[in-house]
Amino acid sequence: MYRTHRQHSLLSSGGVPSFIGGLVVFVSAAFNAQAETWFDPAFFKDDPSMVADLSRFEKGQKITPGVYRVDIVLNQTIVDTRNVNFVEITPEKGIAACLTTESLDAMGVNTDAFPAFKQLDKQACVPLAEIIPDASVTFNVNKLRLEISVPQIAIKSNARGYVPPERWDEGINALLLGYSFSGANSIHSSADSDSGDSYFLNLNSGVNLGPWRLRNNSTWSRSSGQTAEWKNLSSYLQRAVIPLKGELTVGDDYTAGDFFDSVSFRGVQLASDDNMLPDSLKGFAPVVRGIAKSNAQITIKQNGYTIYQTYVSPGAFEISDLYSTSSSGDLLVEIKEADGSVNSYSVPFSSVPLLQRQGRIKYAVTLAKYRTNSNEQQESKFAQATLQWGGPWGTT
Repeated sequence: MYRTHRQHSLLSSGGVPSFIGGLVVFVSAAFNAQAETWFDPAFFKDDPSMVADLSRFEKGQKITPGVYRVDIVLNQTIVDTRNVNFVEITPEKGIAACLTTESLDAMGVNTDAFPAFKQLDKQACVPLAEIIPDASVTFNVNKLRLEISVPQIAIKSNARGYVPPERWDEGINALLLGYSFSGANSIHSSADSDSGDSYFLNLNSGVNLGPWRLRNNSTWSRSSGQTAEWKNLSSYLQRAVIPLKGELTVGDDYTAGDFFDSVSFRGVQLASDDNMLPDSLKGFAPVVRGIAKSNAQITIKQNGYTIYQTYVSPGAFEISDLYSTSSSGDLLVEIKEADGSVNSYSVPFSSVPLLQRQGRIKYAVTLAKYRTNSNEQQESKFAQATLQWGGPWGTT
């Protein structure tokens, strides 16, 4: 018995497998089917009408609108943990955190530097990335972290060593007394010379009462053959004027000697006081500005020595709290990006008397009578005012 074997060719006349056309159609159909994910409500509940709208998950959204308790991270630093309302901006843009001008201001964002914030209601949701260049807001669902990145120039920054005025202490009520006494007794063996005694006392006294300071500086002297003499060198009442960062002086004192010779007066003077500033804002130093392409390290050097280093977020930055130095020499600014690349540039700097930092105002106003210990000089009345303002580009 013979069996007949038949061969079934899978090749077409062109030598190409005949099933390829069908395979191509099948694969193409599979890709079209995967282009959009669809969730069947019947998988969640027997009654599909009782299932929430799942269409937003089909578009890649990971949360639904509502209130979530999240960690708020501003420029890689956790600033708060609180409830944040997430709202749907538009069907195309999806869901985003509702950040108001009031909440951003509380986080430390300098909203006053951008006029667009003033045009919005303080409780309205703010499109942060549209108002502040290079700003971004992302939500890490897995860690429940709302990560906000804002350029350093848009952050409220306090100078190094800054202490808020509301934390200043007026001190305690007290009586003060400081003294210095010296004396001498001379004895001469010669009959032609007289022996004698001489004494000198210097007193510095004062009273502290609340914000007021009463000070007096007096001397007493006596020599043999002469009458003892008291002299009042100065007596004045003084207090700090915190809003003006100055001091009010009433009585005997000396004028500021920045522009003119310092003279003794009896009257009233209101003058700025550098002691109300943190050390990092005293004296003159230039403002360093630049732009970082990523989270970058900023290093500032002078004459080969590193005098400042900090880290900034992507975008523009401004450094205005460099310590004043007595030496001159241009500043070398190095920006080290996250990928390791380094950009550098120089900022001209020279230590010149009377120069003030940008934005700094130094003033003194005096209404008084010229005070002299000589009977030959007239104690005439006078008025004097000086003003120094730190302008841009290192001008004063």
